[in-house]
Amino acid sequence: MATVSAILPTAAEAQRRGASLVRDAEIENTIRVYAAPLFAAAGLSNDAISVHLVNDRTLNAFVAGGQRIFVNTGLLMRSERPAQVIGVLAHEIAHIAGGHLARMGDAIDNASTFMILSMLFGAAAAVAGSGDAAAAAVLGGQQVAERSFLAFTRAQESAADQAGATYLEQSGQSISGLIEFLRIIGNQDLLAAPRQDPYARTHPMTPERVAALESRLSRSLSRNAKDTPDNIDRFKRMQAKLVGYLEGLAATLRKYPETDTSLYGRYARAFAYYRALDFPRALRETDGLIQQYPNDPYFHELKADILLNMGRVAESLPPINEAYRLAPNEPLIAFGVGQRLVAMEDDSRLDEAIDILKTVTLREPDNSAAWQQLATAYGRKGDIGMASLASAERYLVIGALRDAQGQAERAAHIMKEGSPGWLRAQDIITFAKDERRKQQQQRR
Repeated sequence: MATVSAILPTAAEAQRRGASLVRDAEIENTIRVYAAPLFAAAGLSNDAISVHLVNDRTLNAFVAGGQRIFVNTGLLMRSERPAQVIGVLAHEIAHIAGGHLARMGDAIDNASTFMILSMLFGAAAAVAGSGDAAAAAVLGGQQVAERSFLAFTRAQESAADQAGATYLEQSGQSISGLIEFLRIIGNQDLLAAPRQDPYARTHPMTPERVAALESRLSRSLSRNAKDTPDNIDRFKRMQAKLVGYLEGLAATLRKYPETDTSLYGRYARAFAYYRALDFPRALRETDGLIQQYPNDPYFHELKADILLNMGRVAESLPPINEAYRLAPNEPLIAFGVGQRLVAMEDDSRLDEAIDILKTVTLREPDNSAAWQQLATAYGRKGDIGMASLASAERYLVIGALRDAQGQAERAAHIMKEGSPGWLRAQDIITFAKDERRKQQQQRR
């Protein structure tokens, strides 16, 4: 969204449905902030939290592959307050802490983000009864059981409810938001299976689950805890951004008319004008926000993206640099700096771009766009070995194993034997060969 504005490639079925991963530094940070105390209460490491936004209007969220949290934009937009989103996160984190995902096996744990997302849509199609769509959705011949790997037993669902409630209470939060969300899911039971949201299909509701949580709420010391002002602010900003970015200008102006001079109204309109290619109005709203909130990195980031999309690459560098100064630990903002340094075609700044992009790939090894930019920067410097290795990493992330192997072999041929790059190329070659062999066996 704001940073890369990147809608990343996914599986065929995901693309057919219009679903994809969408990146946004601010929203991902909001989810991490919401999830951090829950991970701490569950005894899990906060450092390993990875947040992924699925651009899909349906109501869904899940955790897979370790501590990777996938949240549909539809869930974020249809939630009524922060406690509902936090309640869903608590429930999903409880599945991790309870070992409920162990039956997925190493294939899920080791899969890239793209593979996991493709499995999600393949499994969802299978649950909905569309075998052909399921087969098309799963990359590389991966086999997903007809029962969705995201579907749990009733016993596990109840256990996750209670464990999630414990994490909420231990972090001083009310479980009322989780109850409210479960009631929303309960209403889905009245719909035919194909019309149900994925969360309802994979997390079947029972009245007993809500009753058990309501009984616990009545005894909970934190039953009257309210959403904190910070959580509410983050929630309103998140929803304003999603509406402006995804709903179109007309819908945005209905919800946030020009008479709405709040931060949230101006933020939503800035994104809506930006998406409608009305760059002057987008800049007007954004500049107003920057003037009032000069230390907000995400407003500077948005201005940089507007200027970049206007073709004013050099002018977009100062605001993205300011965003990076204000939020140095946001890899997506760092990527924005590296992306612009490469786009400026000023070879004197390639080393700076490479250093920043290497940092991004260390923090986000699944960031295919960063690997692509890194390959471009190395290529411009004439370092074909490192350019090929970066390309191999990119192809590995997106599941193009043949291309990953070919680029890694090219890198290994150029690099000095035994060097770190050469050794990494050997790892990629071996992994790609093994995975391609497994896929061939599965197709037989």
